[in-house]
Amino acid sequence: MNKIILNIGLLIFCFSIIFFSQREMPLAEVLIKSFIVFISSTVILSVTAIVLVKLIQKTASQTSENSDHTILGSKANE
Repeated sequence: MNKIILNIGLLIFCFSIIFFSQREMPLAEVLIKSFIVFISSTVILSVTAIVLVKLIQKTASQTSENSDHTILGSKANE
């Protein structure tokens, strides 16, 4: 998962270099702004991935708790 996030961040970094260089900015400013975009996008993607994984785990644990019950009641009563 981390490799995917890092690769997407690097892709965004390359696109931002192209975007900012077309604005005819100095090279140092292009690199600094692109690096800021890279860091912020990577952090946002990482937080989003963590939230989604936690949500999926929570949903999976709830469905496993619900699967312990049959139509007539819980399996412990059998």
